[in-house]
Amino acid sequence: MQMPSGVHALVRRTHEERVMRALQENGAMSRGEIARVVGLSRTTLSEITGHLLQRGAIVVVDTDASRREGSGRPAERLALDPASAQFMGVDFGHRRVHVVVADAAHEIMVSGSVRYEDTATWGTRTALALELVDRLSGEAGVHYGALQGIGIGVPGPYPAPQGAAWPRATAGTTVLRPAPEGVDVAFAERFDAPVIVDNNTRLAALAEAISGADSVADLVYVRLSDGVGGGLVVGGQLVTGSSGLAGELGHVTVEPAGRPCRCGKRGCLETVASVPGILAACWEFGLRLENLDDLAAAVRRAHPVVDRVLREAAGALGRVVGAATMMLNPAKVVIGGEITRLAPVLVEQVAATLAAEIFPTASAGPAVAAARLSDDDGAIGALAAVFHSSPLLARYPETADVKGRSDAPDSATEGAAHVRP
Repeated sequence: MQMPSGVHALVRRTHEERVMRALQENGAMSRGEIARVVGLSRTTLSEITGHLLQRGAIVVVDTDASRREGSGRPAERLALDPASAQFMGVDFGHRRVHVVVADAAHEIMVSGSVRYEDTATWGTRTALALELVDRLSGEAGVHYGALQGIGIGVPGPYPAPQGAAWPRATAGTTVLRPAPEGVDVAFAERFDAPVIVDNNTRLAALAEAISGADSVADLVYVRLSDGVGGGLVVGGQLVTGSSGLAGELGHVTVEPAGRPCRCGKRGCLETVASVPGILAACWEFGLRLENLDDLAAAVRRAHPVVDRVLREAAGALGRVVGAATMMLNPAKVVIGGEITRLAPVLVEQVAATLAAEIFPTASAGPAVAAARLSDDDGAIGALAAVFHSSPLLARYPETADVKGRSDAPDSATEGAAHVRP
């Protein structure tokens, strides 16, 4: 019985990844050497290397004539093409899209961003993102013929669509979790590569958990921006929940009679601790601040209204994070968003509130810190999600097209240490 095309594509990409990993670790090799290292038959290897050569993922660098014994025909030696992109991370924010591209060693090759209005349609956002990818390619001489996977972050909440089948096949590729208005399909068809999509704040949580020397397996992440989003990493796994809403701390009610929230409720944490919520509170106290630049200037002046509003917002955030901490016992709590760099008191007050909220007999609470990564955090998390070393790809709901895959590792940090902010 003929195997489904999705299985054929997955097997082929698995073989390609093994070949490229061997070249990454050993440098230039002949086909015979590659076959011995990866354990593929010469026929299969010939097909795989032919496909990689055609796409530009690998190149012929020389032959083994100088060290070959006997009179046989010199064998070509193959190597990774240094201009070949292997992974792409795309982070769609409310007002900008950020793209990062990595090579086979998981080192970032190029990155860039472009802004749009928060009212822009998804068609416009997708078109701008694809134009950005083309511009980065032209400026840096990078080509995308060998992409092994694309991760896309979108603003949350990002629930699982009711009745949707995960994953679904599109143009011979596998798309995991449908994105708004077909952005996933647009990227899959453009680059003929597997695409995964998730809440960009959750992807930022994954990036914070695995980046740097002090990576952790258990982390609570909150981002303060136009809204308040969150992400949970538990036991080295990014938690999505049964319908994709895990970590949405921004919609926990903190003031039952508070301001209306865009989710339809009142008094959500987002109405208090988001950038618009903080600016609105300053207006209510008579201090008219229009944007983050105004807020930063008031922080530098140590304006008492700003200090009060920030501490109250951080106190509410600390109480919500405290409840999550009691449930999950994370090693670290990370507060992200540009506002945390402009107003360090936010992180300080969250830490103080959290210290009072956790179980009194706890020997030590989690470390509380501002996010290490900046505007590209969601894009880097999207990259991590498509690396074979990330547990995220293996943990998405399966169908017959992806079951049986055995090459997904168990560690969240294995192979991800090369990610650079």
